[in-house]
Amino acid sequence: MDEIISAIRRRLADGQPAAYVRILSARGSTPREEGAFMLVTPSAQAGTIGGGRLEWDCVAEARALLAADGPAVECEIALGPEIGQCCGGAVRVRIERATPALLDIVAHEVAAVRAAWPPLLLFGAGHVGRALARALAPLPLRLVWIDPRAGEFGTIPDGVEARISDDWESAIAAAPPGAGVLVLTPSHALDALIVAAALERGDFRYVGLIGSKTKRRRFEAGFRALGLAEDRIATLVCPVGDRGVRDKRPEIIATLVAAEIVETLLQDRPVGDGRTC
Repeated sequence: MDEIISAIRRRLADGQPAAYVRILSARGSTPREEGAFMLVTPSAQAGTIGGGRLEWDCVAEARALLAADGPAVECEIALGPEIGQCCGGAVRVRIERATPALLDIVAHEVAAVRAAWPPLLLFGAGHVGRALARALAPLPLRLVWIDPRAGEFGTIPDGVEARISDDWESAIAAAPPGAGVLVLTPSHALDALIVAAALERGDFRYVGLIGSKTKRRRFEAGFRALGLAEDRIATLVCPVGDRGVRDKRPEIIATLVAAEIVETLLQDRPVGDGRTC
């Protein structure tokens, strides 16, 4: 999103117009929530307010506004038979010319939304770790990817913080309450240390460990021997992404785990357009 806003700033500086389209309110069943927005130029657009006829009409209205150099407009749109959609809800949309001042406000709002994203500590940069980093990077979370092996990361996705480090203890200690931890190092002994420290804190919203049910049982026995409380051990998610799909390809595992992260770490949190508009 930062790159998109920067590109629109450059366009405005060159005297080329752009429009800002935002959902002011949403009632009932709608494809996007209040605050969703997109930026529209005469030949391109970035972001989405939900697709379909709603978005098509708003893009056309935005381009007509730019062509006529017209004033801002607000439209009440029912998502019903009149526009060939059957969502049943309604949205109020504002369309206006983008200005540098308006883009400053948008950038500030995006930054505020991102600041509220939960961190997820991903330990391990092996083949599944790389697939997970790619799958998780587009999600509204602050992904911190940790491994001491610099050569294992490969291409680091945009928006992902990669740490070449073996200092897992400091990472666990510094994470805020409500963060998530996902552990898949090449060492089961290291896995156990990291998971035990995360469970001992007791305030992480998600603690996931890659592995089988057998691995879980062995880890649970070890945690009990350490004196960890049963209620904390019970919060461990292992196997991760366990949805009955018997496919162990990294990309499939990553997809299933990403869905689990959305359900457990991101559910009931504020939504917004911090990464993609």
